[in-house]
Amino acid sequence: MSVKIVVGAQWGDEGKGKIVDLLSDSVDIVARYQGGANAGHTIVIEGKKFVLHLIPSGILQDDVQCVIGNGVVIDPVALMEEIAMLESFGISMKDRLFISHKAHLIMPYHKMLDKARESQASAAIGTTGRGIGPAYIDKFSRSGIRIVDLLDRTVFEEKLRANIEEKNAVLKKIYDHEELEIESIISEYLDFDVKIDPYIKDTTLLLNQAIAEGKSILMEGAQGALLDVDHGTYPFVTSSNPTSGGACTGLGVPPTSVNSVIGVVKAYTTRVGNGPFPTELHDEMGEELRRIGAEFGATTGRPRRCGWLDGVALRYSVMINGIDTIALTKLDVLDNVQSIGICTGYEVDGKMLRSFPANVKDLAKVKPHYQFHEGWNCSLAGIRNYDDLPKAAKTYISAIEQIAGAKVGIVSLSPDRADTIIR
Repeated sequence: MSVKIVVGAQWGDEGKGKIVDLLSDSVDIVARYQGGANAGHTIVIEGKKFVLHLIPSGILQDDVQCVIGNGVVIDPVALMEEIAMLESFGISMKDRLFISHKAHLIMPYHKMLDKARESQASAAIGTTGRGIGPAYIDKFSRSGIRIVDLLDRTVFEEKLRANIEEKNAVLKKIYDHEELEIESIISEYLDFDVKIDPYIKDTTLLLNQAIAEGKSILMEGAQGALLDVDHGTYPFVTSSNPTSGGACTGLGVPPTSVNSVIGVVKAYTTRVGNGPFPTELHDEMGEELRRIGAEFGATTGRPRRCGWLDGVALRYSVMINGIDTIALTKLDVLDNVQSIGICTGYEVDGKMLRSFPANVKDLAKVKPHYQFHEGWNCSLAGIRNYDDLPKAAKTYISAIEQIAGAKVGIVSLSPDRADTIIR
């Protein structure tokens, strides 16, 4: 039995899609445990690019089963578009995609509320506007609508009518927004129920039976640890738990079954949206990293903020996730950088901090302490063996291992599946 969790160790956009796709080659099941269609996992295979938002990245590997767990909030429109896209490439979903009957649905009013709140907020979070936060709010206020509710039309209509009446009042009175029409939404979601029915499963039972049978499972998160609603840079976070603990609650898998946690780490740091970013570069180097690394959101297209690798944040992420192996991505983006920085400590008001600050005001005013490493000044393209990397690249990787307290076991040198070193 092998149960592994793949987490983003930074602020998301680390390249989890490629790593999950790569590791899926040797597993039976890949399971997504949280988030929604605000995720954007990009995989490139022989020059062909796939962008997945809800369906696990393992779907691109033949014979791998994929699970969307109870911790995910599902946008029916996004899900059906994604299924259609994959099927257009000849990728079959039949007997391969399973969706938890306990997963919550994103409704049209969630998207409207998300956009309305963000547009009028005094301090915008920088959400994608896809209704993720409002859907999780309803989930925890116990007024959410789950896939299982679609099975009973009477129950579904009662819940939906009550919710829409409440949301319409909020949309109209607070945001001066047009109200939603109830009947069309009922019809739309009942139609979705027919389309989604072949994929619905008790995925908690499926996964635990697979574990009992000794099968291998890869659990995939969205976003990154520093966006975790409990452990991230609150309030500039997502609405769920991308950290490894979220995998167990988001899939119904016991923590005692987990063998390993793999943290995906970009060779530098990026962040989308608002919030503190201690190592952000506001100069030509930041622009260069964005340009060479094509740092634009896979879901929104928004430009990502870029900076040096934040070793303090990474060490914190390794601790809270229990990361034992690092998958280092986008090392090739640094091919022509003369001097590469790693943040090794935070200073606030003349004092060095001993831990990652919980208060974003403190994080926003930290003075990062750096160590700089000589660049390798050559292309890493085509390298498949770790020993063949330039000495300067191996020195940089060793520095990351020492600061993070975890071994780099995978090195990615381009978005393509083939351009990867396994140590």
